Amino acid sequence: MIRWIAFDADDTLWENEKYYHDGQALLAQLLAPYQPAEVVEAELLKTETSNLSWYGYGIKAFGLSMIETAIRLSDGAIGSPEIDALIRHLRSMLEQPADLLPGVLETLQLIHNGYRMMVITKGDLLDQERKLANSHLEDFFEAYEVVSDKHDNIYARILKRHNIQPKEFLMVGNSLRSDVLPVVKIGGFGVHIPHRFTWAHEVVADTSSHVDGYVQIDSIKELPAILETLKHQ
Repeated sequence: MIRWIAFDADDTLWENEKYYHDGQALLAQLLAPYQPAEVVEAELLKTETSNLSWYGYGIKAFGLSMIETAIRLSDGAIGSPEIDALIRHLRSMLEQPADLLPGVLETLQLIHNGYRMMVITKGDLLDQERKLANSHLEDFFEAYEVVSDKHDNIYARILKRHNIQPKEFLMVGNSLRSDVLPVVKIGGFGVHIPHRFTWAHEVVADTSSHVDGYVQIDSIKELPAILETLKHQ
């Protein structure tokens, strides 16, 4: 029986990726004299992926990768006004309110009395703590875990620390790669809620070997019905 429910934060509880898309569009605009937009997009993804082991996830890592990409694709010709424009966009991302996705508050209010709940998210610690505070959702959660990445061994450590058995644990998130499949691998259950924006790094081509360990829904509003179904399995 499910006792604990964990939620991803960005693009599961509140909007996030759309601001990265805006930053990518700005980068393409600034680099238009040097490279077409599709090259900028591909090279930025390559840079971000290469930098994950150094910078991790989050706005600061995104900013460093954008600046690095801009310098490389312009062969060093990009100027300080363009770099300043990127920095100002990054600052605007940090200043965004925690814009809750539809149905989040109502769903948490509906299920919180029946389950123990936590957030497991990756990204910059200061930024994630700020967004949680601005969301006014803190009182729903017993724990708030900000991790460097989301692999099965990281989930296993979190569950061990909180004395949770995998069969009692359900993870809700918008990323199959980060939120769902690692939890299924250790014996937990996943609920996948696709978001309209998905970072290419998070896309999973083949999920056939894990299909029995998770369900996909269109909205978090469907989560209570999924939980009722699991009670009778």
